[in-house]
Amino acid sequence: MARRTKEDAQRTREQLIDAAEIVFHREGVAQTSLNEIAQQANLTRGAFYWHFKNKQSIFKAMLDRQAVELGQLGMVMEASSESDPLARLRESILYVVRELERDPRRRRVYEIVFQKCEMTEQNEPIGTLLRDNVLISSDRIRAAFNEAIATKLMPANLDVDSAITHLHVQITGVVYLWLLLPDKFDLQSQATRLIDLFFDQLPQHFLSDAGEHLD
Repeated sequence: MARRTKEDAQRTREQLIDAAEIVFHREGVAQTSLNEIAQQANLTRGAFYWHFKNKQSIFKAMLDRQAVELGQLGMVMEASSESDPLARLRESILYVVRELERDPRRRRVYEIVFQKCEMTEQNEPIGTLLRDNVLISSDRIRAAFNEAIATKLMPANLDVDSAITHLHVQITGVVYLWLLLPDKFDLQSQATRLIDLFFDQLPQHFLSDAGEHLD
């Protein structure tokens, strides 16, 4: 009986997250009420509060389920058999891109984040969550760059902070444009070109004044 109750609770939780995705996408995050999420799930507001504290907590659960924050980036990198840290990074980024293009639910969550998440005062806790997620993914990218420097695959004076910023801009930019104009270009092929160009230019164009070049 206890196991059945646990399974029912998990099913209800997933039902609420499903409903939140639908309502966030339809109404926008700021305009969505907890009542609307509960009604979409055919559940009571009390059922919502049994599983989630507030809108921020269910928004985070939605991100965690789809790994929009690129949390899966670390998992893919760890599972890779590739010894080159930059090759692992490239592989993991392109995996995320492929999954975005393949999975309609993942695309819907990205559309919520990029198009339906108003950065209002009311939404500030969610804005903080999104910023924290960027910092988490930045730390994983930084670890790959630092490993490449340590193994002499990259010059010691690689400007890691600048490289991280440019990589974020390129990936975020191409995803944002594709979400706006999905019929105008193939996301995977364009993302692959951008990523390959970025890594080709990395040792020449992202150097700081300090440090030494590799021979």
